[in-house]
Amino acid sequence: MVDIRDASIDDASTIAEFNAALASESEDKSLDRSVLESGVRRLLRDPVRGRYFIAESGGRMVGQTLITYEWSDWRDGWLWWIQSVYVHPDHRRTGVFRRLYGHIEALAKNSGEVVGIRLYVERENARAQDTYRSLGMRHTGYRVMETEFGSND
Repeated sequence: MVDIRDASIDDASTIAEFNAALASESEDKSLDRSVLESGVRRLLRDPVRGRYFIAESGGRMVGQTLITYEWSDWRDGWLWWIQSVYVHPDHRRTGVFRRLYGHIEALAKNSGEVVGIRLYVERENARAQDTYRSLGMRHTGYRVMETEFGSND
């Protein structure tokens, strides 16, 4: 049984640990742990920045997902961006992310102001793309471009 709940400040260390593993596994990137923990704690203390959801099984954190917010003037509503998706290796392919996504999708649909859910995924990550498609997501045709500032680039 997997339960979904909002993250609390007490989850910050595990969230940071999961994010470090995510960066290592998905991008072969090593993140500065102090920057990462500071970023997680700042978000958890300020819900305007975003909202983490935690998946628990047997009282143990087994997955996480973050949503951040983008206002769409074209659609007169909010887009929720899914980020920091991580499922512990022992619990992958067991429906943990499906439960997280279902929880987020239900909240979004019931909000009355959310007009869509988006995420970005590595081009080579076919397994993740298959998972997202199975949940009803589709490619948008957009490409993400960025200019990064700071120590984690």
